[in-house]
Amino acid sequence: MVVAGRVLLCYLITTPIALLTAGRAFYSLHTLHTQKLNNMALVSEFLGQLTLNVGAAEPTYPTVVPACDFDPDKDAARIETAIKTKGVDEQTITDILTRRTYNQRREIAFAYEKRAKKDMITALKGALSGSLEAVVLGLMKSTTQYDASEIKGSIKGLGTDEETLIELVCSRSSTELMEIKKVYKELFKKDLEKDVAGDTSGEFKALLLALVETKRDEPSNVVDYEKIDEDARALYEAGVKRKGTDVKTWISIMSERSVPHLQKVFDRYRSYSPYDMQESIRKEVKGDLEKSFLTLVQCFENKQLYFANRLSEAMKGKSAKDKVVTRIMVSRCEVDLMKIRTEFKRQHGKSLYQTITEHTKGDYQTAMLSLCGGDD
Repeated sequence: MVVAGRVLLCYLITTPIALLTAGRAFYSLHTLHTQKLNNMALVSEFLGQLTLNVGAAEPTYPTVVPACDFDPDKDAARIETAIKTKGVDEQTITDILTRRTYNQRREIAFAYEKRAKKDMITALKGALSGSLEAVVLGLMKSTTQYDASEIKGSIKGLGTDEETLIELVCSRSSTELMEIKKVYKELFKKDLEKDVAGDTSGEFKALLLALVETKRDEPSNVVDYEKIDEDARALYEAGVKRKGTDVKTWISIMSERSVPHLQKVFDRYRSYSPYDMQESIRKEVKGDLEKSFLTLVQCFENKQLYFANRLSEAMKGKSAKDKVVTRIMVSRCEVDLMKIRTEFKRQHGKSLYQTITEHTKGDYQTAMLSLCGGDD
């Protein structure tokens, strides 16, 4: 009985100590394991960022995103009814097509053809007209198809629409231009380079062709300060420092160096030149060549601000330049229009939404405001 009592007493004394010791050991192991997991998560996140920063596609800031509860058959039925309505129900067509992504619009077109036994794009072309027709037909193309078609439109027929050609070639990345070249060939059975060469001349032609050749370096994680200084000095010595301009050197550097590298080159350029790069361009070259170089530099520095300023210019005065507004809104709505909106408000003190409201009207205004995606 006494022995049993001692055993019980020993158990009661030692058990809490054992449990406490075991608890502490478990806590230490758990803490160590958690720290390891956290460290692994940090390493994983860091590696993920490295992966994103090297050769990754540019991030997108769209205003048009995939519609929730998307039903292509229902949308197709509504569009068929809208087209058949006496006088055409433009509002319904606009509401649907400006609030669906390109991939969703394609699904609607397939559903429409299956339902109505006719091509939806042909039906829309017959039902609509003017600026609204241009918007809707533009939305039925992918961004790359639209860009390729707009370039083709700028160089076909008598005369060249240099303004459009400059905007499209000088604002697109090398990756985008490679896709545009491929789609251009598929759509028109011609090489983009040959068509550009046939409709332009001189140094303007040389610059556009250098860009279309897409020889631009990929961004690198290694900052080459020696090369940055070398390029900055070369730009200065080819322009402001000398009488006349060595345009060939400017073209070579601006068409072949990566965008992050050029951004640093333009900063370094100020240590050589009394003018920044844009001021130097205005002093050294004129006409289409000046506009092209300025577009390039503005897009290297802040592409969305460039488009915001283009939209502002197009909506000065009583009425908007519908063609320019349409091209930017349609081509950027699934790319970076949200960021363009932000830059527009910051630069011009008024939202893009308000500006569109003041300078457009009717169904065209409805379509533009819908693509804009809201007020700021």
